[in-house]
Amino acid sequence: MAYNKYTELEVWKKARAFASHIYLLTSKFPKEEVYGLTSQIRRCAISVPSNIAEGSGRQHAKETIQFLTIARGSLYELETQLYISKDISIISDEQLNSCIIEIEILGKLINGYIRYISSTIQKPNNKLPTN
Repeated sequence: MAYNKYTELEVWKKARAFASHIYLLTSKFPKEEVYGLTSQIRRCAISVPSNIAEGSGRQHAKETIQFLTIARGSLYELETQLYISKDISIISDEQLNSCIIEIEILGKLINGYIRYISSTIQKPNNKLPTN
């Protein structure tokens, strides 16, 4: 099976769309949070598709998995920051719940991609298939 370019990966597409959604959500955050939660949340949101892309550019499965686990960690960091945003009444229950659903979907996609890449480790040269 040939490896697809990262822009063709469903996990990357969803992570990118979610990062855009997070930017729109945080654009309504209080101005005093621009260097606090707003900045931190945006960095985490951007980190998810960025690490998926960077990992996809690696030649060895273990390197790819490392970047995918970083993406997953950023996703869970983002989730925590959204809970805090709800706790201090910056976002509503509805906004939080909507984001949590997307985070769960993305987490499953990332985990599935990690499982797929892990299966390539069994190959003799431990390199990812290329086009």
